[in-house]
Amino acid sequence: MARPAGNTRLKSARLAAGYPSQQALADALGVGVRQVRRWESDTPPWPHPEIGQALTQLLGQELTSLGFTPPSGATVERGRRSVLVATAAAVGLAVVRTQAVAVQPATAADDYMSVTRSHRRLYWSVAPATLHPAALAHATLGCQLLPESAGQTRQRIAAALAETWLLAARIEFFDMRDADRAQQTLLRALQAAGEADDPLLGAAVLAHTAFIPGWAGDREAAVERMVAARTYARRGPASAELLAWLDAVEAECETRCGHTRTALHLIGHAEDVLAAGSDHASPEWLDWFYPVRLAAFKGNTQLKAGHLPQARETLHGVLDALAPADEKQTTVVLGDLAAVEAASGDPEAACRYAVRALDQLERTWYAMGMDRVREVRRMLAPHQHEQCVRELDDRLYGWSTTVSALAR
Repeated sequence: MARPAGNTRLKSARLAAGYPSQQALADALGVGVRQVRRWESDTPPWPHPEIGQALTQLLGQELTSLGFTPPSGATVERGRRSVLVATAAAVGLAVVRTQAVAVQPATAADDYMSVTRSHRRLYWSVAPATLHPAALAHATLGCQLLPESAGQTRQRIAAALAETWLLAARIEFFDMRDADRAQQTLLRALQAAGEADDPLLGAAVLAHTAFIPGWAGDREAAVERMVAARTYARRGPASAELLAWLDAVEAECETRCGHTRTALHLIGHAEDVLAAGSDHASPEWLDWFYPVRLAAFKGNTQLKAGHLPQARETLHGVLDALAPADEKQTTVVLGDLAAVEAASGDPEAACRYAVRALDQLERTWYAMGMDRVREVRRMLAPHQHEQCVRELDDRLYGWSTTVSALAR
């Protein structure tokens, strides 16, 4: 006979909320692990009211949705679940609700947002290892302010908090390359966006969650999260830039999963969206995307598709158009140009671009840029005894570069 599956709804919600074991959930609730085992059995007992309330807050779902059947005569609160909770559950995330006691003045939102805005600008020039702790500390402050505010003040603080968590997650994923940590931080960003009732921020957070499975080659999960992101964007109003960026995100995920034809189609659609424009302004926080960035996406996809002449032309155009402040993106483009030349059988040209990328990385560290250089070095393995490749190795494994890479 087949072994009973148990209460798979509760187990799935537990794992999605970040509790990898029954013991971890038991510790969070302050109950014995035996109790959690009983809940995950085929016949889970209805939790005591206080524990049941804590369980729904931790996992972001009603008890009935978690696989529990209320006993006869029991009173079950069946409040309408928010759209955010439903979407979060669909993509494997959880949402926790909080209640506010207003003690903060309206100026608290302006003050809190001013720091969020400063961190947003500093991301492009401050070392990730320096900015990340500051962003986390600011998020902690926001979490403390949120229960002490109400009305529009609470909504604005929640929006700034969502942006702060999103910034921290971007650093964790793109700069620190810690996908697991970024996943949990994006969950917090989604919670805050829900408190702010800001669908565009929700779309941005959900699109960032798609990068995680997309880069791991899990196309199905990435597409599912992009469907959620586009659903939020439709509640907008979304600007042309935001809609084009969603196309670009999905295109990168498709490229990572080996579907370059689909990716190029998405990029073409994004170009059409930008050309058509819209009457809606982009959110202030959407400072990581504009037409040149879309062209950078396109050049990388052309490279992965083997369209080397087209990739070279596109990437040269991007390099010429990038602003001096786009130092992080410059390293990525130089790395892609090096890969184009390596794939074209020109190791000397590949090494020249790779060395330029390393020069830039010494000034402004970016993990994605270093990944591009390392990928090029792997492509140059057949030429490893040539002088240009040996000189690249001297730079790639020089004292400053090696220490910088290990320190981050």
